Amino acid sequence: MQNIYADIYRKEHYGLVGRHSAVKVCHWTKDELLGGPGCYKNTFYGIKSHQCIQMTPALNACTENCAFCWRFQGFDSMHISDEDDPEFILEESIKQHLKLISGFKGNPKVSKEIWEEATHPKHMAISLTGEPTLYTRLGELIAAAKKRGISTFLVTNGTLPSVLERLDPLPTQLYVTVAAPNKKIFNDLLNPSIGNGWENLMRTLELLPSLDTRIVIRHTLVHGVNMPYLDEYAALDRKADPDFIESKGYVHVGSSMTKLQASHMPSHAEILEFSNDLANRLGYTFVADRVESRVAMIAKDPSKAKIDFNNI
Repeated sequence: MQNIYADIYRKEHYGLVGRHSAVKVCHWTKDELLGGPGCYKNTFYGIKSHQCIQMTPALNACTENCAFCWRFQGFDSMHISDEDDPEFILEESIKQHLKLISGFKGNPKVSKEIWEEATHPKHMAISLTGEPTLYTRLGELIAAAKKRGISTFLVTNGTLPSVLERLDPLPTQLYVTVAAPNKKIFNDLLNPSIGNGWENLMRTLELLPSLDTRIVIRHTLVHGVNMPYLDEYAALDRKADPDFIESKGYVHVGSSMTKLQASHMPSHAEILEFSNDLANRLGYTFVADRVESRVAMIAKDPSKAKIDFNNI
């Protein structure tokens, strides 16, 4: 990879893939390898964290510069030039992931069964950093993963609705981040590089009910900045009509520490109150929370939360 930030990414334990992609082993993947409970996606949706790859096909490209993002923001473009082949990205992402977890093989805390499962990834979170919908062959990447029996969890900021409208196939689960109740807070907090970011997000929310896949709205909550505004969020969520809504508290770590304060972290009690109040407004059901991840989830139909991995 010819990348002016390559040394920074390597120091942060990224595995670089091709010209514009990367993987990084999630804390919760390591946790489950060592016998821990894994990430909240396990609690909410049944995902096995030790079989999950966290990656991005848009390492240096994004349409926003969010104040609450803890990742290194080496975004130098809203366009990915000289794109890599999606099959190459998938294969090399798997190789890099397995290389990054290879040190766990001899750890006495890692069971042989868990290790064997970990060497056969079943899930891919397309969410590490950047805006993945900027990769114009994203549908082919999702198709390649599906062909190998790998479920895909795509996280987008929703500023490119035309991409989602054309995306084929759709991911197993589509996350759209809605981290502002109105345009002013959106512009101040998410600092979009695209001039019509808020309007595009509204188009995405209107599009979501027509997409035949599992839809999740994620509210990233920053105390004293974008919460509670419950009526405004409820109006946006009614427009999107998602299957699930995750309310996740801001964490004062990484790059965000230069833009926000520790006081901007909501307490877990505040996250639960927000999530329950939102559920009451929308007629959704509170399903679960994970205090260590500062997240709570509500659902339109709780019985559909767990994924059938034999039908992805």
